[in-house]
Amino acid sequence: MTNYNLALKNTYNNLKNTLPVLFGTILLIAFVISVVPADLYSKFFTGNSIIDSFLGALFGSAAAGNPINSYIIGSELLEQKVSLVAVIAFIISWVTVGIVQFPAEALLLGKKFAIVRNLFSFISAIVISILTVLILRFL
Repeated sequence: MTNYNLALKNTYNNLKNTLPVLFGTILLIAFVISVVPADLYSKFFTGNSIIDSFLGALFGSAAAGNPINSYIIGSELLEQKVSLVAVIAFIISWVTVGIVQFPAEALLLGKKFAIVRNLFSFISAIVISILTVLILRFL
């Protein structure tokens, strides 16, 4: 099999595995948007950069997933008037902090390593989200 055919086969398999997850995420978002009133988001997210980034990172940490889904969810959160700093923190922590997979990570790589990596990723998500918004305001 040539490299081209192998790449095409791998791409097809990745797409075949990703599409159901992507569609499931879109359906879940549509369900949440229809059930959760829009004013509820404003109760959680205050507009304070530090609090919003912390809450965004907290929600993202609890709902770990892959980057493609986080972009879709982040877009929907922005449409619901959630602050950009919260969405950025959510996306970063969604991908880098692994509360769900923590037991496996601790078992395979060591508990201390897993704790330090997750704490560093959580704090980094907050700092990076605040710095990103500050830089965007400056530009």
